[in-house]
Formats: sequence, structure tokens, C-alpha cells
Amino acid sequence: MIEADFIIVGTGAAGLVAALHASEHGRVVMITKRGALDSNSNWAQGGIACVTAENDSIEKHVSDTLVAGAGLCKEAAVRTIVSEGPARIADLVKWGVHFDQREAVDGHLEFDLTREGGHTARRVLHAADATGREITEKLLATVRAHPSITIYENHYAIDILTTAKLGLVSEDRVLGLYVLDESSGDVHTFRSDRVILATGGCGRVYLYTTNPLVATGDGVAMAWRAGATISDMEFIQFHPTCLYHPQKRSFLISEAMRGEGARLIGKDGQEFMHRYDPRGSLAPRDIVARAIDHEIKKTGGPCVYLDISHRSPEFIASHFPNIQKACLDVGIDITKEPIPVVPAAHYQCGGVLTDVNGATSIRGLCAVGEVGCTGLHGANRLASNSLLECCVTAQRAVAHLIKKIPQGKVAEQSYELRPWQTSGVVENDELVVIYHNWDEIRRLMWDYVSIVRTNKRLQRAAARLRNLKREVQEFYWNNHVTSEILELRNLVETASLIVECAIRRHESRGLHYTLDYPNTDDTRLPQDSTLRRY
Repeated sequence: MIEADFIIVGTGAAGLVAALHASEHGRVVMITKRGALDSNSNWAQGGIACVTAENDSIEKHVSDTLVAGAGLCKEAAVRTIVSEGPARIADLVKWGVHFDQREAVDGHLEFDLTREGGHTARRVLHAADATGREITEKLLATVRAHPSITIYENHYAIDILTTAKLGLVSEDRVLGLYVLDESSGDVHTFRSDRVILATGGCGRVYLYTTNPLVATGDGVAMAWRAGATISDMEFIQFHPTCLYHPQKRSFLISEAMRGEGARLIGKDGQEFMHRYDPRGSLAPRDIVARAIDHEIKKTGGPCVYLDISHRSPEFIASHFPNIQKACLDVGIDITKEPIPVVPAAHYQCGGVLTDVNGATSIRGLCAVGEVGCTGLHGANRLASNSLLECCVTAQRAVAHLIKKIPQGKVAEQSYELRPWQTSGVVENDELVVIYHNWDEIRRLMWDYVSIVRTNKRLQRAAARLRNLKREVQEFYWNNHVTSEILELRNLVETASLIVECAIRRHESRGLHYTLDYPNTDDTRLPQDSTLRRY
């Protein structure tokens, strides 16, 4: 048994920030199913939204977030996270993160802020077009150098251990996790009364996504099986501009490019966004994604185009070097020609229901970053608020756990944890079953539960997912666990939660648009898409 004062699952921005704050209060163990840099955070391009300029304000940032969230944000959470942003930016700078700067009028250096869709001011800090990589690499270097933090790479968290799982119903609290060591195939027990899920999102539930391979909804699925409350999973954000090219199916074209003047055009070379929203190409993501989806279906073309060729080659090279290189790799010179783009699954706005501290309905279990649902994003995330939420809620989660569970791994009451059981299982020799089910889940989610939905499509998806869940569960119980089986198990669980939440919302709001209920209904309760297991 491996014991720690804190166990953190995930090594993206939220997990790394949590680890650095927690390391001041005891031993920290981090678990990640792949390498430490395999995370959604590392792929983030645009930046981190935070009020740092004199001509900006907390009130403006709060207002922009509430408008984008389409009436479903929790205003208290929005105010807390936005207000604490500057302090968390100072933490990042202290840990070595470098944001692009420029020379101000009076000669001193200031942050080189950009603007993205839905923002009424320039407030997005960035490191060229690879902000997530800059943040995660610098934080990881600091974490690796810390004597109180241990990272277990290629270790897959299987399930959360709780008192309820032991049959103790007086209080449901977390006790640790079962974890698969992929190098040996052994399953170990990791023990702590303080567990933080920072597992990221679930983009791989869909056929087309901007997310890396690791984004399979692991945290949401584990928390649901443990009995935590899940909320708002129908609000899956589709990024409007994913590169349309067979060699780079998951490459994101940053929204910051539109913030710097890039225009969305059709195959006729004409702009079209003004027909859908007066903000044009800088409208919030839900509006832009639906507009592109409509244009593609109306014209019969496979994509639309993003054109920044009117900016100078020097400007493009300095602001978007990684995007420029990626496009050149597939024969597209963005200084001279438009970029073919399509929407793709990008971000889950819902997740494990938490307060602004990341605290879940299970004592000692927190969920921070994309896996959690604090109420910041509502029905549609404002661009670049995700990394902000990671940093703020990670710090608050650690402070919350120290206050509520001051004893850490030394529990007031000792519990005997059952070892992992393997009797009756066999070696899996049918990988084709896993790959087939994986493909079917992603295709049916794309066809039935993507940008535009209907009752009939959702019911078809739900029926097929019920059958797939039974098949996957049988496969899971009868075979030795592997990362492939575990990912498939979490994938089908998360897909089912998305569909169930979508079926419950009888209106169109933010990222959830259904032809059967095309209007927003303000009489609907926010709890409509909140799921409780017990």
C-alpha cells in the first residue's frame, strides 16, 4: 500500500498547481496514466484569461463570463475565480512561467495581451501560441525538483475507494484508489483521506476532437461510480476551428487568431459570421460552431476557411509560430492562403459537481480543472477561462482539504481496505472487441449527440450505449484489466452521462442545441441535468 497526505490524479495544469500548493503541507503522490506531459493543458494554445490591464476590470470579466454562460453560470463562483486570478498568475510567474511581454508607452514591460471570442477587452495572457506547453513544462520542472512530490507515470487510476464501498453508511468519505501499474500489470492500493481529481476532459468520446488521446473522461466516470454527483454534461464545447486535414485531425487553430483579425470565410471567399451574430468571427464559441455547422450543411462543402493572410508574415510568425509550422507541414502557407477548418469536440463545461473549492459530494474528494463543474462556465465556456479555473480551484482545493481534513493520511479511524481481486479472470485475447466498441461509441456520439441534436437521435444513442455498457462491463469483469479496457469502460460511462443529461434538458441553451426545443426556457431549473447515483 502506498500512502500519502495528498493523492492527485492527473498532471495537467490543475494537478501540477495543486501539487505545488499541497507540497507545503505533506507528502504528495501524483498519478498519471501516460507521461507527465500528456494532458489537455499541454495542448492549450490561446492563453489564460485574467484582468491585468488598467483599462480592464473584474466586473467586465465577470460580465463577459456570465453572458457567454447563457444564464447558467453561478455568479458567486464566477466572481471568486475571476477575482483571485491575478494572485494565481503571480504564482505561475514565481514558478518560472513566462508570458509574452511588450514595451509600454512609458518604456516599461507589460503583458502582451490578446483578445478572444466573447471578451470585451484584451485580457488573455499567452506564450506565443503554445501557452499550455509553457505552463505545464515550467510547473512540471518545479514539481520534479520538489522532494515532497512523487509522480507515478504510466499508472492508471481504476476506481475511487470510499467508506460507502466498504458498507459503512454513516459518512461517505474517500479512502484512496486502486491503481494499475501498466509496466507490471499489477494493481496497487493508494491510500489517502485527501484525493484530488485533475484528470481533464472527455473529448475522445467524440470522433473528431482537439483533445489528446488521454482525454477519455476517466475522472467523471470514476467519480460517478464512487457516488459523486454529476452535472451539466450535455454542455460539450465544440471548438469552431480545428484544422481540416487528414494528416492532422486533432490540431487546434487558436481562437487568438480570430482575436488578431482572422476572418471566417466560405468556399466563395466571403465572410459569413455577420449573418449569425453582430460580433462576427468574435462571437462566443457556441454561436460560431453552430454557424460553421450550418454553413457546411448548407453549401455541402467539407469545411469552411479561416483567413489571416491580410496580416504581415512577420506578425504571423511572431504570434502563431506553431500554427504556421503545423500548416506548412501539410502544405498550407497561412501567410498566403486560408486555413480549412471544422468544429471539433473541445471542452466539457459540466463534470463532477463541486463548489468553488473543488469539493465534491464525497468528503475528502475534490475535482479541479475540466473534470469539475464549479459553475464558472455555465452553458458555454468563455475562451481561456479554463486555465484560470485550473489555477484558482487547485489552490482553493488544497486549502479546503487542509481545513476540513487536517490529519491527512492519519485518519481518525482506520479502515481495512480490501486488496484487488483477480480470481476468475483470464488474459484478454480479443482486442478487436475493444477497438470496435471504442470506434462505435465515438461515431454514434458524433452522429447523434454533437452540435445539433434531436430527441430521436438522443434516444437512439441512449439505447445503443446501454447495450455497449453491458458488453463492456462483462469484458471488464472477465478479463485482466489493461489500460485499453479501462479507457473503454470510462468512455462508455461518460458518453452515457452526456446523453442522459442532454435528454433531461428540454430547451436549447448555450452548447446544447436541439431541434425539438429550439428556444431557451428560463423556467427550467438548473438542476434538470444534475445526476445523483444514490
